[in-house]
Amino acid sequence: MMRLPRGRHGLSREYIAEHQRARLFAAVAVVLDRNGYAGTTVSAVAGEAGISKSDFYSQFESKHDCFLAAYDAAVERLRGEILVACAPRGDWAGGVCAGLAAALAALAATPAEANLLLVEGLCAGPDACTRFSRFVVAFASYLRDGAPGPAVADRVAAATGEAVVGGLASLVARQVLAGEGPRLSRFFPELAEFALSPYLGVAEARRIISTG
Repeated sequence: MMRLPRGRHGLSREYIAEHQRARLFAAVAVVLDRNGYAGTTVSAVAGEAGISKSDFYSQFESKHDCFLAAYDAAVERLRGEILVACAPRGDWAGGVCAGLAAALAALAATPAEANLLLVEGLCAGPDACTRFSRFVVAFASYLRDGAPGPAVADRVAAATGEAVVGGLASLVARQVLAGEGPRLSRFFPELAEFALSPYLGVAEARRIISTG
């Protein structure tokens, strides 16, 4: 992310603070990807963002506070990408495939952020784990909206959707850990089959993917 010019520039304090915040979000993802959560320090994050430690502490109380805010922002960006991709689709399966493809493309474009969401999010304590659980529940609600097949009763649908989203997150995290973050889109066929099969059956899921 581009740094602000030094000296007098006429920018408002609010703009400067928001710009610093965005740089810190990008920086914490990069440092986490490089060092892991335990090895990440405020000094490293501030240095990566190109700001002072005092400016860091004007934004966040701690490394953990910065991490949680960056996590929430990453979830919202991913949610936006998925909803935009699904919006033009009138059919459930097409929407699922479009949303999954958009999610994989977005994560592949920012592999450090993918690591923050799907790997380090499970290594940063109870608060981060709670956020990951909310992430799964939120995305499961999109998956089961209009879903056909056995997931008809609300209780069963919720369990199925959460199992599928949690499984997708685990499968993608495995590829991120294997260094495949920038190439996540190539795993779309098997991930789409995993997402569709509980609702449509394997044969129909494969037919949709092969003709999509």
